[in-house]
Amino acid sequence: AGLPVYLDLAHMIGLSDSIGTHMHVRGSQGWTDEQILESLILLNLAGGDCVEDLTRLEKDEGFGRVLRRVELKGLSRKERREQERRWRKERRRALPSQSAVFRYLAAFHDAEQEKQRISGKAFIPVPNEHLRGLAKVNKDLVGAMQKRHPEEVATLDMDATLVETRKKSALFCYDGYRAYQPFNVWWAEQEMILYTEFRDGNVPAGYEQLRVFKEALGYLPEGVEKVRLRSDTAGYQHDLLGYCELGKDERFGRIEFAIGCDVTKEFKKSVAQVEESDWKPIFRKVNGKLVKTGREWAEVCFVPNAIGHSKKGPEYRYLATREALQMELPGMELQRDLPFQTLKLSKQNYKIFGTVTNMDWDGEALIHWQHERCGKSEEAHAVMKEDLAGGKLPSGKFGENAAWWWIMILALNLNALMKRLALRKSWVSKRMKAMRFSFINLPGRVLEHARNLIVRLANGHPSLEILLAARSRIMGLTREASG
Repeated sequence: AGLPVYLDLAHMIGLSDSIGTHMHVRGSQGWTDEQILESLILLNLAGGDCVEDLTRLEKDEGFGRVLRRVELKGLSRKERREQERRWRKERRRALPSQSAVFRYLAAFHDAEQEKQRISGKAFIPVPNEHLRGLAKVNKDLVGAMQKRHPEEVATLDMDATLVETRKKSALFCYDGYRAYQPFNVWWAEQEMILYTEFRDGNVPAGYEQLRVFKEALGYLPEGVEKVRLRSDTAGYQHDLLGYCELGKDERFGRIEFAIGCDVTKEFKKSVAQVEESDWKPIFRKVNGKLVKTGREWAEVCFVPNAIGHSKKGPEYRYLATREALQMELPGMELQRDLPFQTLKLSKQNYKIFGTVTNMDWDGEALIHWQHERCGKSEEAHAVMKEDLAGGKLPSGKFGENAAWWWIMILALNLNALMKRLALRKSWVSKRMKAMRFSFINLPGRVLEHARNLIVRLANGHPSLEILLAARSRIMGLTREASG
């Protein structure tokens, strides 16, 4: 019973109009682009993770009646007749069938691009016009948030995530299993995915990051004045760093960044030259008090070989963090394979991490800010794969899976709009589990009175006030948009 509120929000922000403008997969017969895409978005929100789950949603007669009514909302008599003429036979379903959805997804796959693959080499197929259309629809969703919740700064977190699969056409990732590895750009202030690029599992996370970053910048809406970039060591690409530092972007100029750097032998040598007195403790707040974390940071005088040959090249600031390793018995160091770099300083073994930046912030504040990336953007990856349908891909064809991933992103961002604009306050930080329990998966009875459909919840249901308040705010946003 909570899904109709998402339909209200989608209508308010013009999602159907955006789909109709950018998506031209369907012809003049049968299901429209709007009907298929909105059905799959709602399937994600309801908890379905495969095309077959549409059957279960279709069996909800009450929801089907609401969906049919929403499709005709605001249409003239002529437009309603045009909708009816799309069907050669009487339409009996509220949601598209499995076969209709699979035929739709097939349009996103480009067989000609697949012929260009070379065994053993990273390859990213050029998206066809339909996949580019989904990116434009997502741009409109992000723009709808920016219009009603404007932010002047866009902190972009770039990171890839592995989606394990048993599809035989999938390639092996660096962890040794078949997977795809979508690369995502997360807008931290709006808590939305700005852009995504679906990739094979064998494509390194750092592959063509500058190109993806440029494309993502093109999807930022009006009102954004400043951009900052955060990434792990996959973003330690000197073409990307130079692009940001030298202000090569025409719209945003110089872009500030904090990116994890490779802890190479040369970097370790520079860290070893830091005086012991120059290491400063890193604190965290516990019950309002500052407590030492056991980690320390220091400025490092380091010039990488990649830019050291030119006096006119960009100059960056390097920071190192260290954390003392626990004491171990003699010989144990030969039996372990640690997932991080270590360095022995003053008879003590430390795990070492590095950060490169062009920002003049205090070192400790900068390190905390850079590590915030590990929280929200990686939590979003978990939501995509576990809470929504991104973790279960429908096909062995690359383009179909790319479309499925993009549709999941649309659902993720529509839910972000719901939390920020309609629910507000504590709801902004809630995961999908809480959303479904208290807002979406509610039992309701659909009644018809005076040509209107009424969704009735149980008397005294605790979610009733939440639903009413959300719909009231959505109506207010509609008036704001029209005014």
